[in-house]
Amino acid sequence: MESLALAAPSRIIAGAVLLTLLTIEVGGWFMTRIARGAVPMTDFQKSFARAGHGHAGVLVILSLVALLYVDVTRLTGVLLWIARLGVPVAAVLMSGGFFAASMGRDVTRPNRFVVLLWAGATSLAAGVSSLAIGLLIA
Repeated sequence: MESLALAAPSRIIAGAVLLTLLTIEVGGWFMTRIARGAVPMTDFQKSFARAGHGHAGVLVILSLVALLYVDVTRLTGVLLWIARLGVPVAAVLMSGGFFAASMGRDVTRPNRFVVLLWAGATSLAAGVSSLAIGLLIA
């Protein structure tokens, strides 16, 4: 059976992505404080905190899976880097966007930082679509 070897850049990115799990763990602890009522938040803020935490976890896992595939494509240059970094960047932007867009006391609507969500969604779409194309033409 042939072993899967990651290119050095993918290996380094995967290591960095794994380290972000520590911040997701802290987020989980913070979510338990919210659930116990120890952190006063509006219903809107609670929903955005849940969404931010959930997106972080799912997108980090997707990032690691995508990195396993990116090095078997024939992508080069900018498309290769978009495929490599699109999903990890989306994980940071989208989860951070949920939290930043709901900062403050008694907030009931997203603030201007909601733009981070859309930037993250764009990064996710670019990363996943370039990886998919790379796999289809490999």
